[in-house]
Amino acid sequence: MVQRLVIPSREEVDRELSVARPWWQFSARFNVAISQSIPVARLHERETEGVMMRWGLAQKTAQGTINFTSQGSVRSDALRCAQDHRSMWAHGERGIVPIAGFYLWQRTLAGHDQPYYVRLVNRPVFGIAAFWDRAEADEEVVESCALVSVDANPLLAEIDLATGQMPAILRSEEYPAWLSSSADQANELLRPYPQTRMVCHPVAPYVNHLEFDEPSLIRPA
Repeated sequence: MVQRLVIPSREEVDRELSVARPWWQFSARFNVAISQSIPVARLHERETEGVMMRWGLAQKTAQGTINFTSQGSVRSDALRCAQDHRSMWAHGERGIVPIAGFYLWQRTLAGHDQPYYVRLVNRPVFGIAAFWDRAEADEEVVESCALVSVDANPLLAEIDLATGQMPAILRSEEYPAWLSSSADQANELLRPYPQTRMVCHPVAPYVNHLEFDEPSLIRPA
């Protein structure tokens, strides 16, 4: 399952994913982890807007406090059946997270985890299907999101043997439908991205440490 992202610059995202109300403020990042802030495009009052959200769902507890979880991804087949997610899915609280790539880890025969950087061919920026939630407790308000995952294609299944999942990558022409269509129509967009349109390579283990956040992280090891 994806736990680290590479976020493009604001200028690159604006070229790929134009929103009517760009409230978001961010710069290029090369090692973004769950619990950190990421850009999300969503529909609000029939207009698209770009906002910053916590990656990893934050939920209000029965005691009236906010629980900050490390749930950064949700399987597509759980959206309709999991009690915590059904309401968000049914009410169309969907978003798009623009990224340049992501990291996966492969367990080697030597027993250590080798990080791989994954990106798309001829798409320097692409959108991941996500859904979001709003948690309120006392005077605290937190908007958070989770990526949607689908069955991995053969390329990524060879890397992530543990989960067999990959992010639900949207084609550019699918962005409006994902944000505004019915739940049934949106569900049809959740499918593995073709492996022939993806490339990956091993990278140095510096990505394991959040103090490193620089372009050299995505270079082949």
